Amino acid sequence: MKLQKQRKALLVKIAGVALTIMWLYPFYLIVINSFKTKAEIFKNTLNVPQNFTTENYPVAFEKLDFFRSAFNSVMITAISLFVVVICTSMAAYALSRNKSKLSNSIYFVIAIGLLIPFQAIMIPLISFFGKANLLNRPGLIVMYLGLASSMAIFLYFGALRGIPQSLDEAATIDGASKFQIYWYIILPLLKPTTVTVIVLNAIWFWNDYLLPSLVINKEGMYTIPLKMFYFFGQYSKQWHLALAALFIAIIPIIILYVFLQKYIIKGISDGAVK
Repeated sequence: MKLQKQRKALLVKIAGVALTIMWLYPFYLIVINSFKTKAEIFKNTLNVPQNFTTENYPVAFEKLDFFRSAFNSVMITAISLFVVVICTSMAAYALSRNKSKLSNSIYFVIAIGLLIPFQAIMIPLISFFGKANLLNRPGLIVMYLGLASSMAIFLYFGALRGIPQSLDEAATIDGASKFQIYWYIILPLLKPTTVTVIVLNAIWFWNDYLLPSLVINKEGMYTIPLKMFYFFGQYSKQWHLALAALFIAIIPIIILYVFLQKYIIKGISDGAVK
């Protein structure tokens, strides 16, 4: 039995190492090729650069118009995350504390939204927002709220089921309003789930290309993924600059993930298991 457990543990470790290599290999290719010339990338894609160069980074930084496009990405991501966290946590709190059939039906309809792909509603959604003159930054934030709500409410609802309603009743006896109970008692207890919602959606909002490309039509509002498109022309593709720009673009989201990763698994388990 002990030998079998050791073999299983060894197999798990081997599988873990293999999966880690598979996940990190694309990042390895991005990093090593960002320090190569365009010609060397096509000649020697998989190996480390023979003629190490850092010239790609300042050029990519300038072509990206990094400060402006990063400001746009940060603005859209931060505002969208704030709106998603507040609106969905309040909605989940109301649904979890209301035990009526209507509340359960509403939650069921929201959960079904997880099964609907964006491509199925893309054309009517963009058409509606265009007719309502809600394109660019405001429209994009509203769309992100709608598209992110199903998953966020699902996670918050599951986590709230693990928080006893007696806390609400005790606070009500002390004279607290519903909003005060939510803001000062419930929301702090939802910290792991909130961090999970923030990280998962931040990765999506920061890296998203499809939706901003359909909604944003003003040059000064372009995000980093939209500016990345300029490295790929009709007749030429500047891979050396694109990979350098891609490495610059993913650094902020990697830093965010590293600092908040300890909360992610707990938040997902709280929201999906309880």
